[in-house]
Amino acid sequence: MTRIILVRHGETEWNRVERFRGRADVPLNGTGLFQAQATGRRIADEWRPVAIYSSPLSRAVKTAEAVAWHFDLRVEIHPGLIDIDYGEWQGLTPAEAKERWPEVVDAWYNAPHTAHIPGGETLGELRARGLKTVNELSMLHRGQTIVLVSHTVVNRIILLGVLGLGNDHFWRLSQDTCAINVFDAEGGVFTIVRLNDTCHLRSRI
Repeated sequence: MTRIILVRHGETEWNRVERFRGRADVPLNGTGLFQAQATGRRIADEWRPVAIYSSPLSRAVKTAEAVAWHFDLRVEIHPGLIDIDYGEWQGLTPAEAKERWPEVVDAWYNAPHTAHIPGGETLGELRARGLKTVNELSMLHRGQTIVLVSHTVVNRIILLGVLGLGNDHFWRLSQDTCAINVFDAEGGVFTIVRLNDTCHLRSRI
C-alpha cells in the first residue's frame, strides 16, 4: 500500500481574483507563502513522506519546498502534475472568456466533461495523465508515503478518479488553497482517507 498526500498549492493573485491560470507561472502571494509554511508543519506533524513530487510551476514548487524542508528532501518535478492547459483562456477572467466563447464557458461551468477549451486540454485528457502519474508513483513507492503538490483542476480530477466518479462531477469537489487530501493506493484500488482538509490554515494563519 502507498499512502498519497495530495496537496493544492497556496494562494496566488490569480486565484484570489479568479483568472484562468493554467500554465502561466503565477507565483504565490504573501498569504500563499504563509499557507505553504503551515502546510509543511501540518504534514511534518502527522506523516513521514519519503518523496515530494511537484508540478513544474513555481506556485506548486514553492509549496512543495515548504513541505520538503521538514524532511531534508529534494522536491522532484513531475510534468504529470502540471496544471490544465487553458489554451486561449489563460490569463482571462471567466467574464472575459465568456464574452468571446459564451457557449464553451457555459459548458465548462455546467457540463465540464463536455467542454473543449480553445487551444487547451479537456478534462478527459487531464484525467488520463493525472491517474497515470498517480499509478506510476504509487507503484514506485509501495509501502511508503509520498506527497504530490499540484493544482485545483488536477487535484479534482485525480480525486474523481480515486472515487470512481465521472468528470461530470467536477464541480462537486472543493479544493481550497493548500488543502490536504489523503488516499491509499494498493493494486489499483484506492481508499480515501481525507478530502480538502484545511484545518492547519485556520489554526496557524
